[in-house]
Amino acid sequence: MPEEIRKPSLTGHDVIQSYLKTLDGSPGVYRMLDEKGAVLYVGKARNLTARVSSYARATGHSPRIARMIRDTATMMFLTTRTETEALLLEQNLIKQLKPRYNVLLRDDKSFPNILLSKEHAFPQIKKHRGAKKEKGEYFGPFASAGAVNRTLNQLQKVFLLRNCSDSTFESRTRPCLLYQIKRCAGPCVGLISDDAYAGLVKDAQKFLQGRSTQVQETLAAEMQKASEAMEFERAAALRDRLRALTFVQGSQSVNPTGVAEADVIALHVEGGQACVQVFFIRANQNWGNRDYYPRTGAGADAREIMQAFIGQFYDTKDPPRQILLSDGIEDIELMSEALALKAGRKVEILIPQRGEKKELVAGALRNARESLARKMSETATQAKLLTGLGEAFDLDSAPTRVEVYDNSHIQGAHAVGAMIVAGPDGFLKSQYRKFNFKDDSITPGDDFGMMKEVLTRRFKRLLKEDPSRETENWPDLLLIDGGAGQVSAVRQILAELGVEDVPMVGVAKGVDRDHGKEEFHRTGLRPFALQRGDPVLYFIQRMRDEAHRFAIGAHRQKRSKTVGATPLDEVPGVGSTRKRALLAHFGSAKAVGRANLTDLKAVDGISNAIAETIYDHFHGN
Repeated sequence: MPEEIRKPSLTGHDVIQSYLKTLDGSPGVYRMLDEKGAVLYVGKARNLTARVSSYARATGHSPRIARMIRDTATMMFLTTRTETEALLLEQNLIKQLKPRYNVLLRDDKSFPNILLSKEHAFPQIKKHRGAKKEKGEYFGPFASAGAVNRTLNQLQKVFLLRNCSDSTFESRTRPCLLYQIKRCAGPCVGLISDDAYAGLVKDAQKFLQGRSTQVQETLAAEMQKASEAMEFERAAALRDRLRALTFVQGSQSVNPTGVAEADVIALHVEGGQACVQVFFIRANQNWGNRDYYPRTGAGADAREIMQAFIGQFYDTKDPPRQILLSDGIEDIELMSEALALKAGRKVEILIPQRGEKKELVAGALRNARESLARKMSETATQAKLLTGLGEAFDLDSAPTRVEVYDNSHIQGAHAVGAMIVAGPDGFLKSQYRKFNFKDDSITPGDDFGMMKEVLTRRFKRLLKEDPSRETENWPDLLLIDGGAGQVSAVRQILAELGVEDVPMVGVAKGVDRDHGKEEFHRTGLRPFALQRGDPVLYFIQRMRDEAHRFAIGAHRQKRSKTVGATPLDEVPGVGSTRKRALLAHFGSAKAVGRANLTDLKAVDGISNAIAETIYDHFHGN
């Protein structure tokens, strides 16, 4: 795909007109750049000449497009073989470059799934997020971890499948609490046969595939058979499972009978803001919903917002067989073709006009409208708090990015630094960062030394990636946990890096270290306090508490990893699966280290080469 770029002295309509002489009718992607080289807009075209000529007209543009044309100083072009390739490339470039005038999906996290693992004779059922590398059957996506946990809880009640890890399973000598409360069949201690457990697994698969009625009929028949054979204890157990299944079916909110697999996507636009609501329908069951608030690209219309959302949303996710929309997009057939190419099967995009599908879209649209109303209300409140924060600390304007730093450790052990970010949309959790300390010269428990490393790493990276401060990643205010000493130290650290214009405030506990009596320290000024009951004070307390929470969570995670570490972690080629196999065979890492080469080779999953590596590691060869 050849690329062309020129930098003429013209701007606006004139510069766009100058490109028409060399363009042909090929499909491709175009970029519009301003005088500084920043990308303003990325678009795709079936015919580059026709699309670019539409921008060359002097009239007939919306205010948003007119502003974009006026700011354009340079254009870049990439030709593709097909329009489908152009569409896929366009979405990749939008997510990478984040142009000002494009619609941008800012929250693009992965979704959790339910995994029925097949690596063990007694399959384990569990929550899974991320790459699907483990062997087994995946069911999803679910809208949230809460939706997965609720479904897993229901599955345990009805199908009694284990959720313990393989290592825990192998080490059990008596049934755990889940067996006692009738949430597990107890396969770890032989309380159920292989065939009977396999039957439970098949029933769970049927339920997750939407065939719950078949499972219900099977359970009812087995209960009747057990009752007739006077196996009353087994009949009672089947009755309890049947009741649990009936409750599950009755408690699920929206279970469409005519839609087996679909994403329902509804858009509501108001006041220059947009909310997209996505409902996940799988196996005729509603597996939750999630709302998104894409950046509208300085005023894009509903069709463009929906088009951009679909392209970016499914860039990293597998599309379902059907996608039901509340609003049309520019080219449904082209988008269907692009998604089908990604999924390897047919993907149908519909705008329902009647029936159950229409009702599903109407429900999603209602949720989008209500969610946007709440979001706008929260944003207005957040804007007031940020304005009050700017006034309290004598800033030039209300801050749009506040960074709060904290450290967590126990007497210097397992130390970790943390940064949280707050802005007009509240806490920006995707911007949170944790720092594992790399400087061995830092004395354990030296908070000043830890803060110096955190801030040095943070601002060195900022200076490298955005020295001219054109992005939104530069903070308008730093909140430091501590008093005048911490503020002075931070000021010195930033001065050494050449950053002397970022405001910072130290938040000290104050008298009696009590909430509401915080003192605020700034360089060269007397400390002061805000009145009790001031909303800005509560806002600062929330930010500081959130930094504490995040830092403590990162510290606990690091500590738990260290506690669970074994000498096997240092052996090259021994990952989690081989480590489990070795521990299950020998009982402990110490026993593995004492084992001879023949015994190591006898472990399932340990090749001769790996056995020799393990033996050499522990015997100093």
